Amino acid sequence: MIGSLTTLFLVCQILLGLLLLPFPSSSLPLCTDLRAPLVPNKTLTFCAYNGSVCCDSSKDLQLQKQFQAMNISDEGCASLMKSILCAVETNKDACDPFSAELFKVKSGLRPVPVLCNSTDSGNSSLSKQTTSSFCSNVWEECQNVFISNSPFAPSLQGRGGVSINSSASQLIELWQSESVFCDAFGGSSDNGSICFDGDEVSLENTETIVPPDGLCLEKISNGSYINMVAHPDSSNRAFFSSQAGKIWLGSVPEQDSGGTLELDESDPFVDLTDLVLFDPSTGMMGMAFHPNFAHNGRFFASYNCDKVKSPTCSGRCSCNSDVNCDPSKIGASSGVQPCQYHAVVAEFTANGTASDKASAKPSEVRRIFTMGLPFTSNHGGQILFGPADGYLYFMMGDGGSKGDPYNFAQNKKSLLGKIMRLDIDNIPSGEEIDELGLWGNYSVPQDNPYSEDKELEPEIWALGLRNPWRCSFDSERPEYFLCGDVGQDQYEEVDIITKGGNYGWRVYEGPLLFTPEQTPGGNTSANSINPIFPILGYNHSDVNKQIGSAAITGGYYYRSMTDPCTYGSYLYGDLYAGYIWAAAESPEGSGNFNSSSIPFSCASNSPIPCGTVPGSSLPALGYIYSFAEDNRKDIFILTSNGVFRAVRPSRCNYTCSKEIVTAASPSPPPTSNYANQLTVADKELLLFLSSLLVLLGYIL
Repeated sequence: MIGSLTTLFLVCQILLGLLLLPFPSSSLPLCTDLRAPLVPNKTLTFCAYNGSVCCDSSKDLQLQKQFQAMNISDEGCASLMKSILCAVETNKDACDPFSAELFKVKSGLRPVPVLCNSTDSGNSSLSKQTTSSFCSNVWEECQNVFISNSPFAPSLQGRGGVSINSSASQLIELWQSESVFCDAFGGSSDNGSICFDGDEVSLENTETIVPPDGLCLEKISNGSYINMVAHPDSSNRAFFSSQAGKIWLGSVPEQDSGGTLELDESDPFVDLTDLVLFDPSTGMMGMAFHPNFAHNGRFFASYNCDKVKSPTCSGRCSCNSDVNCDPSKIGASSGVQPCQYHAVVAEFTANGTASDKASAKPSEVRRIFTMGLPFTSNHGGQILFGPADGYLYFMMGDGGSKGDPYNFAQNKKSLLGKIMRLDIDNIPSGEEIDELGLWGNYSVPQDNPYSEDKELEPEIWALGLRNPWRCSFDSERPEYFLCGDVGQDQYEEVDIITKGGNYGWRVYEGPLLFTPEQTPGGNTSANSINPIFPILGYNHSDVNKQIGSAAITGGYYYRSMTDPCTYGSYLYGDLYAGYIWAAAESPEGSGNFNSSSIPFSCASNSPIPCGTVPGSSLPALGYIYSFAEDNRKDIFILTSNGVFRAVRPSRCNYTCSKEIVTAASPSPPPTSNYANQLTVADKELLLFLSSLLVLLGYIL
């Protein structure tokens, strides 16, 4: 049991770290429909925004006509209303690239943006301070001006508007006073929020971002796993899986305890090897546990099967007439016929009590998804539950064969080269599944992109990916959904995945135009799409000059207090384990990133010796299969040589001014839940410290 003094020290260390670290902003550039802003094909003439925006020239013309219909005679008011209109449009067509934040989409779409109502922006990341209240300016200029179809009129009367007739068109008729008006429509830019001051929102760098001195690792297991998922019960336990099809439940040791991963490979949580086709390019590539797993025991496995070897491996072929593909014309690949291999997502159930589900039934509950694959590689396969919406995200590669010859990734009727978003909590009947043409037992969320783009298959959340390998949601900002996408010949990339985003493949490989060698499935022209280019990436020649090959492994935002100098960095690496990068957003909330290759080494007191690469000082990681995150937010690297964990930088003699260096003390054996380790005295102490945090909140 952790003693009170130890608890006090740990909490104070966390408290001090919080004081030293910047709080994350949530103002990722997003439109009101949660899509990413794009560069329009034609220059906007009415709303003079530069770069990426949330409307196109057609919507810009609509806004101009709407403005003209307002018949505003006062020049000063007209100028203000034009700026608001360019950010407002009631049909989800606001132009400002930060319109999702301006219109507070998460709490319900507003009719107008949040108008700055403060003499100070309150947010050091804004490019300038608001020297006067924009909301007050709007009131002063427009309170007595007639405005037809005023956006300030109908929907917010319950927040202080006066009772009026439908012909009212002056602010003074609609709202009792300036203070009431600005209480309804105003706000400030603080705590990561932004407001509208009449100009396009832009951010500026407020600090020099210094990459961490290095990443210190310790080895806690010799086991080779392809996936690790933290147990949903918030304990120190985690699930580990092999590509061959086994899942184990293990306990992760405390930091600085000198302990190793407690996992018995002779006693798996579940063994699915009889179902899984295992070879270098196939296997069980993903697992996910229902957010309510502790109570319902539902979990999911994503794997490949061979219909020749398994009678339960059957489904529709992804190469079909709907996508202009004929499997008879593809021919065999390495002796494998088209759609002999399948991609499967299946649901299983765990046994045991609600608090300790220690094993699973070997037979599946239902087949969520099954699809025949045209070729034998690029199958993706990761599955994740969205932390904000609870839906299942399924990452699917382009199906293989060099250069995606059938252009599946750009074909909106194909699910290859896509990220899918599925509802596995509302299962339709068999008749409905057949009628809707679904690929299994799931329903489609109503706000998937097909609701606005009828050309898309309903399951699609994003398109234009080659082989997404390891995606993650930032645990502090779930709108930051980052994916590594493995390149073909030249470029490896990291993308921020947004609703309906097209990430370019195979028109582009990363930011580079791509020319396929064969095009039996046709081509997509570069000027016919609005691609979202990578936020991060690297050329093959930059990391592997000897063989000219590379393969990205997407990572995680580092949110642990173990290494405060790495906090807020996105960590990712290359399969061949020669490089690990730390990327930081600059300025924060902008969607723009700077990346640095950082040194990494193994602590001399690692519980298991790491060894080194022959002829190098690098630790012998082998191949980097995946990054992972536990419930403490510590980051792990799963490799062919074992499981490695990021630890305090001082253990590798890396310098970090924010680290509190203390003599390491042995930690107790892990228990099922951290909260259970606290005595009554500990909890009383934590209550006191919580009050202290509240007090400090006022100081900050």
